[in-house]
Amino acid sequence: MTGAGAEAGAGAAARAPEYRIEDLANASGATVRTIRAYQDRGLLPTPERRGRANVYREAHLARLRQIADLLDRGYTLASIKELLEAWDAGRGLGGVLGLVAEVQGPWTDEEADRITRTELDAKFGGAQDDEAIAEAVALGVLERVPGRDDEFLVPSPQELAVAVELHAAGVPLTAISAHLRELRGQVEHIASRFLEFTTEHVFARYLGHRPPTDSDAAEAASMVRRLRPLAQQTVDAELARAMRLFATRHLHHHLGAQESVIEGSETRPVLLPHRTTLSVQELVGADQVAAFVAAAAEREVQARTLDALAASHARANKVDEKG
Repeated sequence: MTGAGAEAGAGAAARAPEYRIEDLANASGATVRTIRAYQDRGLLPTPERRGRANVYREAHLARLRQIADLLDRGYTLASIKELLEAWDAGRGLGGVLGLVAEVQGPWTDEEADRITRTELDAKFGGAQDDEAIAEAVALGVLERVPGRDDEFLVPSPQELAVAVELHAAGVPLTAISAHLRELRGQVEHIASRFLEFTTEHVFARYLGHRPPTDSDAAEAASMVRRLRPLAQQTVDAELARAMRLFATRHLHHHLGAQESVIEGSETRPVLLPHRTTLSVQELVGADQVAAFVAAAAEREVQARTLDALAASHARANKVDEKG
């Protein structure tokens, strides 16, 4: 570069911002102590030494902002160092950050809503229950809105609606909270197992090296989009199957089976073996078990009555013959 071009380049270099460590801390939001710790870990490029002071430039500020962003995404400093080394080696962070965004994005189409304390109290019968509110906040069913004591964010309106219906049906709020805690632990176990399963059989080939290449991370993000609905669909199908099975079983248990023996104008429940009930259900469906068993019992009674009449008639004929 010569002439005017060289002068322009020199002028641009001269105008490039420079920071002492205190200035860099103010610009980045990090503390001086944190910046020095990052330098010791090799997370920041070596600053320029000028006299007795270190001089930092825009590249250092950009790197501090990258680190802060990755920390917010849940990365440890060790993993951030690996990612930044990959970046410096020219492998890029685009695919990795795209994968992180895909995983950390919403896993449901449901949209959060807001509700006032007055509206919330009205949904639960009008009673003010501060303890129940605190429990809902602890569970994440409600989130406090900063600066608004009378308003809450509802991450899952569907979950709140379930609680409202259960309470209206007579379930105490303490029982609803306890049930949610138990259910959440079981669902988290299911989610953990699904992730272990898919990691072993699907994502291992993308994430087998640390950090993954840009292209592998991009492919993994695409696979997350494809597989994301599968966990929900599987749980929905299995829950429906289990609910039908156990609801039928509970109904049989509490009603003492599905049919009764007529005694005058009254009925009396009759217990059936569970295997028999399931066999009948497979033949005619759960909603027809009672009618089928009642009809079968009536037919058996009629058959036995006819057999008894025939036997009685046969005995009478033998007596006549001997006479």
